[in-house]
Amino acid sequence: MAYANTFKRREMKFLLNEEQYTFLRSEIEKHMTEDDFGRHTILNIYLDNLNNDLIRSSLGKPVYKEKLRLRTYGQCAVDNSPAFLEIKKKFRGITYKRRFELTYKELHNYITDGTPPDKRGQDFEEIDYMIRRMSLKPKIVICYDREAYYGKDDKEFRLTFDGNVRFRRDDLDLRAGDHGEYLITQPYTVIEVKSAGAIPIWLARTLSEKKIFHGSFSKYGNIFANEIRQKYKVGV
Repeated sequence: MAYANTFKRREMKFLLNEEQYTFLRSEIEKHMTEDDFGRHTILNIYLDNLNNDLIRSSLGKPVYKEKLRLRTYGQCAVDNSPAFLEIKKKFRGITYKRRFELTYKELHNYITDGTPPDKRGQDFEEIDYMIRRMSLKPKIVICYDREAYYGKDDKEFRLTFDGNVRFRRDDLDLRAGDHGEYLITQPYTVIEVKSAGAIPIWLARTLSEKKIFHGSFSKYGNIFANEIRQKYKVGV
């Protein structure tokens, strides 16, 4: 399966306990197919500026928000791993994502020391403008293990389970692997529902039956909010 580089869709997030996860997983196997990647690890470096303006703005729940990250797939990146520099925007509930693909070494060099890659294009120019405009630098590594499914009747309808969410503020190089501090006490799992339109009736019924309610759960947002609370607590 090829990686898509442009998306426009609605995304909803839920936080599941172990019982809800087990039940929902058994239900979706009746209606959805696991994608070709199976269970896999996703590694991200999120960028922000000195004042953390991107994540601070996102936590304020504005009508428009954006984020930028470098992403690879697998437990550890190497120099020639396929990597994606992604700009993700959300406006009035609709998520737009564009990404630029190169090797990990080329993109990591670019976000750390500004070395421009030889290959460029419209997507890169948009990302480069955002980095220069906001003085963005690598701020945090966030990793998690993902199970991904797509609809049997609608392949554009996707659902993902993200578990073992971990992060680190140092060693901001994905070649160092997926180690980090855990964000969520197990066995909680983050589910993301991604659709171009309304979610299927069977899923709406399942979520209602198990009292699984749509909420706002940003991995980076929760990490940052926890750090601010801890800093305030220590300061007091």
